[in-house]
Amino acid sequence: VSTQSTGVKTRLSYVYEAITLTRHSLEGKVPLIGFSGAPYTLMGYMIEGGGSKTMSKAKKWLYTQKEASHKLLKILTKVIIAYLIEQVAAGAQLLQVFESSAEYLGPTLFEEYSLPYLEEIAAGVKLGIMQRGLTDVPMIVFAKGAYHSISKLSYAGYNVVGLDWTVDPNIARDFVHISVQGNLDPCALYAPKEELIAKTTEMVRQFGVRNYIA
Repeated sequence: VSTQSTGVKTRLSYVYEAITLTRHSLEGKVPLIGFSGAPYTLMGYMIEGGGSKTMSKAKKWLYTQKEASHKLLKILTKVIIAYLIEQVAAGAQLLQVFESSAEYLGPTLFEEYSLPYLEEIAAGVKLGIMQRGLTDVPMIVFAKGAYHSISKLSYAGYNVVGLDWTVDPNIARDFVHISVQGNLDPCALYAPKEELIAKTTEMVRQFGVRNYIA
């Protein structure tokens, strides 16, 4: 994928400048993570015109505009690949792809309209990094609500599968063969400090420390 043909190198130059500046400012103290929304999530915002509690307009497209849906998802995939490669060139040391709207798709829709494009992104980014002579970086995929497909996600070409708080750690360990990340409920941050520490400790205990990012 050419970053020139997609226009992401010039139109989003300010993003890459910010990444490079941040990388230098960190002075190697912590790794810098680059990221992008995944194709279906971005498609949803485009069709809905903003956030939505149901993504019903975007899902309607999947049933009534199948060909157009895949065409749009392919365009977005191409742009995302180029965008992530440029982030690595600018200094990102790890990449995360967020399919935040996966929760609105059941297994069938997810495996038709999300998973293939997530796989294409992983393969395309790794190939592009190699062709540019850049240092390879780990990649995390996070598909919120796609608990039904975590096993397939672990074979999608990423190094880590991010898990939301609805996934049982024991089930995750049974079905995911690579590293996992998560899965404290973000709202637990509202809890008293002692309770938050206890919940975090229990989360780590259930996942174990092998191939695990809290």
